[in-house]
Order: sequence, then structure tokens, then C-alpha cells
Amino acid sequence: MANEVESSPNSYPMNGGNGCHSYVQNSHFQRALLHAAKDVITEAIVEKVDITNPWFNSSSTLRVADFGCSVGPNTFIVVQNIIEALELLYRSKQHNPEIPEFHVFFNDHVHNDFNTLFRSLPFSHRYFAAGVPGSFHDRLFPKSTLHIVHASYALHWLSQVPTQLADRNSPAWNKGRIHGLGATSKEVREAFSAQFGKDLQAFLNARARELVGGGLMLLLVSALPNEFHSSQTNSAIVLDLLGSCLIDMAKMGIISEDNVDSFNLPIYRTCPGELEAFIEKNGHFKIEKMEELSNPVRRDPPDFQMLSSHLRATFEGALEEHFGNEIMDELFDRFTNKIGENSHIIYDQQYIKEIEIFISLKHTVTDYEV
Repeated sequence: MANEVESSPNSYPMNGGNGCHSYVQNSHFQRALLHAAKDVITEAIVEKVDITNPWFNSSSTLRVADFGCSVGPNTFIVVQNIIEALELLYRSKQHNPEIPEFHVFFNDHVHNDFNTLFRSLPFSHRYFAAGVPGSFHDRLFPKSTLHIVHASYALHWLSQVPTQLADRNSPAWNKGRIHGLGATSKEVREAFSAQFGKDLQAFLNARARELVGGGLMLLLVSALPNEFHSSQTNSAIVLDLLGSCLIDMAKMGIISEDNVDSFNLPIYRTCPGELEAFIEKNGHFKIEKMEELSNPVRRDPPDFQMLSSHLRATFEGALEEHFGNEIMDELFDRFTNKIGENSHIIYDQQYIKEIEIFISLKHTVTDYEV
């Protein structure tokens, strides 16, 4: 099946295994939001899934996919929430409820640590489980096979860094910064926004082919408020500190300055208005609900080592691919120290502008013929 996105040949999965730098041990922030989202996910399924739709016949197997599942245990939490909501739906809408069987697909890049994922599969899970490696910007399933799709903290990852960011002759050359979050340069913002829009269209087009008529897509997206372009946000400040560590190491001759200037993290934070416009432009889905959620972890007291470990578990793959693994320990030791030195800024409430958005989308195909 032809792609509708020029995918990067590289993928940067979260750190695998169960060690101190693994995503398993350093993903409490994402886990807290999944717990906070349980009620809105249940509400979306109970209110928006039509069990009179032949695709949702209780004698059939319902298929659920989590895109960008990583290595667990977070994916198991959200899958359990979805399964429980579906069971509640069938019990509440039928006099003699017959609960369908469930087949759950866990998707992430081919280099994801699926071994760790499936070793930690809950013993009491009430579904059949399968792994599906590959980029979620591509088609991964046959036509009309999925009933519920979920993705959380995944869509801000781009298929590639916009090429003009590393072009010295481009107005979007991002010298001195390793990211585009809250970029002060209009050209950098537009380059990231265009890549995000292209990737999102590819993601939505692929899911539109894979979802059954009336199928539901549940998304948790990391974002910034509408019309907010300042680089003075918590996440931008933190990544600027990480970038400054690389610059310091370049000045010491440990790595080259050119290598630093050519590196950008393939991430982008959209805003609610932009996200809504891209979805409406796509035309395959109806927005059933879009709301901001509160992540309780943002109110936790500062923990320098925890923040550094979280960033290492998330971004080490991309950094190691570009700079090699020899500098990782020194880089993150320096980074932890800088977080401590700048904690008064990082944890200042005026800079915590990031938001999390929950979106419920319904596949707009109205032909329910199976």
C-alpha cells in the first residue's frame, strides 16, 4: 500500500528493558494522564459507540489498537480502561448481554522493545494480544478491521525533522536549538507545523481505511494553548538546557559544533485550534468531543533526577543515533546538574503552559453494511 508521507528511515523508540534509564521506569507522567483520562474514555465509548451497528455485533470479535504503545505498562492501563468501557456498554444496552471477544493490537516502531512489552502483559488480561510493528503514519491493518483506535502522547512525534532546519541557507535554519517547541522564529514554526499537518493527514487517512464504519478513535495529544508561540515554556526551557549541554561539550571538543547544529528532535506541539482545523480538513472523522485534561503530575514537587531520567528514557534513542552512545552518561550528568541550577525557572508556574487534549473522533462512514 503506497504511503502518503515521506517517512524517515530511522525510528527512535523509547528506551527498552527494565533498567534505571528505561521507559518502563520513567513514564509516570504519561501514566498519570491515562488514569486521569479513564472517565472521558469510558464516557466516549458508552455514549458514542452504536451497538446496533452491525460492525459492533456482540457475536463478533471487537478489535482495539493502541498506536505508539511503547514498552508498557502504560499501554495496558489504557487498554484495560477501553475493554472495561466496552463491557459496560454491552451490559447496559442489552437485556441478555453477550460480551464480545476482544483482540488487542499493540503498535510501535519496528525497533520498539516488544519483548519487554509482552513479558509484562498482565496475567489476568481479558483479550487476545498481538504486536504490530511499523510506523503509524502508514497503513498497518486491512480495510475495515478495527473498531476502537487509541493513541496517547504519540502524535507529537514527527515522521522526520523538517529538512530546512539543518540547511544553513534556509530561513528556518535552527542553529543553536535542538527543538522547535514554542519557536520564536516564524520560519521554524511554519516548518514544524507543515510537517505535523502532513503527518497527521497520513495518520488519519490510514486509520480511516482501517476503522469500521462508526468506529471510534480516542486521542490524547500534548499541546500548547491557541496563539501561544513563546519559547518560555517549561518543556522548551528544559530542552534548551539539554541543548546547552551539547553546546558546552562541543566547546570542549567532545563533539563537533556542526554535529550539534545539524541535530533537531522530531517533535512538535500543536494547539487545539490547529488540531481541529487539520482534522476537519481531513474529512474522514467527526469530532465528538475535544477537551483539555489536567495532569496531576504537573503539580508535583521538583525532582531533578526524575526529570532528567524521564527525558533520557524518551530522547536517548534520537540523541544516540546522532551523537553515538559514548557521550550519553556525561550528557545526562551535565543535564541533571543544569536542571538543579535552573529549577527556580523550570518549576515556575508561569512557564508551565503545556496542556493535554483529549479528542474523541468517529469515523464518518455511514454505510454499516458488513
